[in-house]
Amino acid sequence: MERIPILRMGGFLVVSIQVDMHDRLAMSLQEELTTRIVETNARGVLIDISTLDMVDSFIGRMIGNIADMSRILDAETVVVGMQPAVAITMVELGLTLSGVRTALNVERGMDLLRTLVGQRLVEDGDGRFED
Repeated sequence: MERIPILRMGGFLVVSIQVDMHDRLAMSLQEELTTRIVETNARGVLIDISTLDMVDSFIGRMIGNIADMSRILDAETVVVGMQPAVAITMVELGLTLSGVRTALNVERGMDLLRTLVGQRLVEDGDGRFED
């Protein structure tokens, strides 16, 4: 079965979707990613969708669900690399992805995650961000 690799970079998990996303693969990614967040105590998830040419309503909802589940598991999520056609399609489908933060590229996404996690650590007084 096809899998999407999930890489660990410090306190973050990085997912780079390099294949055509279909419903079963999206469900598998959701399960595996939430498991890895718990196993690694990740504070952030970066999802790179720059190779996706299209996103249907199911895949769009799955991205939103992943962000919601990550937040419940105490991890921020940033989606990067969205193609203009994908953004247009998502708006036309009425998918707002509320609660999903986005950035233009991986570098900006990592900066955003560091900022979000840093703000939470200060607010919480939580020293959990360890490697």
